[in-house]
Amino acid sequence: MSTSSTVERAFEAALYADSDAALDTGASLLAADPASDAELARRGREFVTAAWRRGWQPADVVRLVRRDLDDLHVRLVTSLILQEQGGDGSPRGARWAAQLDELAGTPHEVRTDRFSHATAALELCRLLLRLPSIEPLETPHTAAPASAPRETRMLSRIRALLAKAEATGFPEEAEALSAKAQELMARHSIDEALLAARTHAKDGPGACRIGVEPPYETAKAVLLDSVAGANRCRAVWNDALGFSTVVGFEADLEAVELLYTSLLVQATGAMAKAEAAQRAGGRKRTKTFRQSFLAAYAHRIGDRLASVAEGQVTATAGELLPVLAARDVAVANHLDEMFPQTVTTRMRGITDEAGWHEGAAAADRAQVAPHPHLPKNPDHPR
Repeated sequence: MSTSSTVERAFEAALYADSDAALDTGASLLAADPASDAELARRGREFVTAAWRRGWQPADVVRLVRRDLDDLHVRLVTSLILQEQGGDGSPRGARWAAQLDELAGTPHEVRTDRFSHATAALELCRLLLRLPSIEPLETPHTAAPASAPRETRMLSRIRALLAKAEATGFPEEAEALSAKAQELMARHSIDEALLAARTHAKDGPGACRIGVEPPYETAKAVLLDSVAGANRCRAVWNDALGFSTVVGFEADLEAVELLYTSLLVQATGAMAKAEAAQRAGGRKRTKTFRQSFLAAYAHRIGDRLASVAEGQVTATAGELLPVLAARDVAVANHLDEMFPQTVTTRMRGITDEAGWHEGAAAADRAQVAPHPHLPKNPDHPR
């Protein structure tokens, strides 16, 4: 029996049925034929290449595998992704390369018995086979070097400030560090915009995906949307697949990723402290407390970011205003091209009053201001 026929028989038995018996049959066939290993790996790489054709990127696939399967599957798909070398011929920019570099630095060796390995490989192929098509992020335009993310001294300093804000146990220190980081983000973004305008650079808006996963994913999506809007970006949430697509210019996308991640870490830490205080007062806190806390945190942060942005409109002057206005139009047009139809999502189940008040207070302590001189962008599709 040829190795290809072994793999085909295993796939026919396991990929198109969800039962454990079908999976065991396919895994047994593969485990009994060591000569089929190379063919199985080749077919796995083909599934990965097919995912790229359907709009997925390396980080997207790994995130979904981590959510739906186990660590063994994550290691396996990471290995397949690193082995796959542009099989679909699609344009790939610096963000793609950065994702591969990050994966290369994570453990991806797979050491287990043959049957377990075969079972995991078939489960992974099942998932990859059923991936839906999603909006592609990389195009010949957005893959151009001008749109590439660049690690500068300023970005390194911003990362360090936010890391300190997340680590400190003193709210006042976290406030000062977060505010300083946002100030540097604003300076970086405006400098990039003015430089592009003065040099007539042809770079346009791009997009990235940021994981928005359970629990309390609606509140997290609203928080990300608020951060995106304050940084001249737009966010569209895909609830089923656990991510939001953020559209904007590269410097602003970088700011959104950094600030959202930091605020989420800070919110989680503040929520844990609030729960401890509630328990010390004799009141049992539940899932509704945490959901209400994060919902209030996201709502208050959004209000504060929007309020500060509105207050800066009159301060905008000189060549900056038309540059930013042109960028707003470009971002809106790019979002409409990617997502011609969006719907609005409302948060539900916000019933814990103490959780709401504690979350709002934590958002007030975060003291993160949006970019200076930026008008409000009123439409935030989700």
